[in-house]
Amino acid sequence: MTVKIHPSVDNGVKAGDSRLCRRHTGVQVHDRSGQGDDKEQRGFFNHVCGCSQCWRPAGALMSMIAVVPTDKVEVVANGQKLKVVDPSKTIQRNACTVCGVHMHGPISNPKHAFNGLTFIHAERFDKGGWAAPEFAAFVSSVIETGTKPEDMNGIRARLKELKLEPYDALSPPLMDMLAANTVKQNGVAKPAMS
Repeated sequence: MTVKIHPSVDNGVKAGDSRLCRRHTGVQVHDRSGQGDDKEQRGFFNHVCGCSQCWRPAGALMSMIAVVPTDKVEVVANGQKLKVVDPSKTIQRNACTVCGVHMHGPISNPKHAFNGLTFIHAERFDKGGWAAPEFAAFVSSVIETGTKPEDMNGIRARLKELKLEPYDALSPPLMDMLAANTVKQNGVAKPAMS
């Protein structure tokens, strides 16, 4: 039996077509990051995520997450239905109070490497347009959501088959951004070991 990861990747990883907004229970979150003549794809660092904090569709093992610049995200209707899931978290995940779907999650911390970015669930848009998922993050965390540890080899094998390199953190470029930000916040890098 084939391991099911997420409906948007189970039949092969691909990018979407074109995108306007994402709607759920009347809430509309508009992503302006790929509109206009540039035909830029929406979303950066799109990936499937196994963390226990992210919303996922019913039956999905992992969520699908991308980031967009916060200034390109606009709640255009029924924003009163959104509530931050956990204000103590770095990602301020705004969920629909009617159905629980996470609509967007900005980071607003000037000291964080991802400040000014908003996490989105690309598959929630009315139409496609998102960049194809590039990797799988926080894969081991699916154990925290009920997956048996003995199933992990099969899950990692399926992710590799889908060409979604499995990581138990973020992808190396994103981890590099976090480490570089730590150096920036601390003022100096530690001397290299000889």
